[in-house]
Amino acid sequence: MPIPPQQNTSGSDIDAIVPDILHRSMGIWHSFTLGFAVVSPVVGLYAIIGVQTHVTGGGWFAALVVCLAMQLLVATVYAELSSQFPIAGGAYKWARQLGGVIAGQYAGVIYVSSTIAMLTTTAYTGGIWLGTFWGSMDWGGTMMAFWGAIFLLLCMLLNLAHVSIFKAIIALGVYAEIIGSFGIALLLFFFFRQHSFSELFQHLGTGTAPTEMAAFLAALAIAGWAFIGFDACSTTAEETHQPKRMVPRAIFLSLSAVGAVVLFNSASLILAFDHATLAEASQTSDPVTPLIASSFGTWIEKPFAAIVLVAFLACGASVVKYTSRIVYSMAREGNMPSVLSNVTAGKTPRNAILFTVTMAGLGLLLGLNDGAVATVIAFGTGGLYAMFAMTTGVGLFARLTGRWNPALGEMKLGVWGLVINIVAFIWSLFELVNIAWPRAYAVSDDAPWWQLWAIPLVLGSILGMTTVYILANKIRKN
Repeated sequence: MPIPPQQNTSGSDIDAIVPDILHRSMGIWHSFTLGFAVVSPVVGLYAIIGVQTHVTGGGWFAALVVCLAMQLLVATVYAELSSQFPIAGGAYKWARQLGGVIAGQYAGVIYVSSTIAMLTTTAYTGGIWLGTFWGSMDWGGTMMAFWGAIFLLLCMLLNLAHVSIFKAIIALGVYAEIIGSFGIALLLFFFFRQHSFSELFQHLGTGTAPTEMAAFLAALAIAGWAFIGFDACSTTAEETHQPKRMVPRAIFLSLSAVGAVVLFNSASLILAFDHATLAEASQTSDPVTPLIASSFGTWIEKPFAAIVLVAFLACGASVVKYTSRIVYSMAREGNMPSVLSNVTAGKTPRNAILFTVTMAGLGLLLGLNDGAVATVIAFGTGGLYAMFAMTTGVGLFARLTGRWNPALGEMKLGVWGLVINIVAFIWSLFELVNIAWPRAYAVSDDAPWWQLWAIPLVLGSILGMTTVYILANKIRKN
């Protein structure tokens, strides 16, 4: 059912024109756990700690703090929009609602592409933990793609299962995060701490980055991965009870909780181990398990791998749900094949789920080439920051031109809403450029040029193909 752009639209107007097709089965807790699982302290921190230490040398804790603070401002804009427009698809629908059909088409393509790349990245890294748990010692490209495919299959089955099973796994993933990351971090902090707090800000610039400033900017770019995904709460708004009140709360709660855990966990790891040990561990595909085992003993390796694997599965399953709802929303608007908007008798967009997993699975084939998979990983982060910039930019434009009146929403920030929107937009643009900036020292000295320019090339190609499609469609209609 197409939803035409409106001006000064209230949340009640949206409720009147959006069909109640999807199953409203999520309360504030379930929406929070979905957002928490997508952002995931384990997935976020464990995926970046090695490269942070390798590239910056150390002192990257400050970059985490700055990135979290700025992302909370972006989350505020998302919360303000979701309090007025609680629609499946989240930022894609807001761009269409406030910026027009063409803006919505660009937003949708960027959103789906980047979240599928995010899912491929999660499957690629989650497959490592799955293989580790089952005792695999072969980490060639073929085996990594194989384990990633098995991981994706499990995530798909969780999404197609009864909603109670999905909820149980996501909740279990949150508990695994608490035990596997926060619980162990508490033990490290109180019983294995070796350094003073000044260690958190030492050794910046001793890695591959040529200067301290270059190291800090790289640390900000890498930290960006740890604080994406909170917008998942908004894409499932049509499945959430009282979404205009609950979705904004879930956005804030998920990012705030994950941010606090990531900051504490990173601090605990930095303070518990010598810098030389952290630098050596950063050279391996799994820099965390050896560190944990060195403090608690080798007996913890298997239980720890199981806990982290559950957290990864919860994250992967949540990203499938997150992405498939964007696909479903786009198909409902006619921007993707209509078959992807079909739902089952249980109100599950099964075709959108199958499409999402299939595309992410094709992305895994790039894992056969290290340079190619690095491009997917980079675009997964850069694409989402492009979406943050577009969402905050469209919101700011609509606010200043009168196309959007935030006072009609449930969340009322007054003049602070405008200030926050401006800062969030500037930050999103800066971080997008920072992430996309070519850094040979962050990859390898012999990296091909296309890998260094991966984000501008992929993003430019996607926007270019979308432009051609829009123009061709316009000519065909005329």
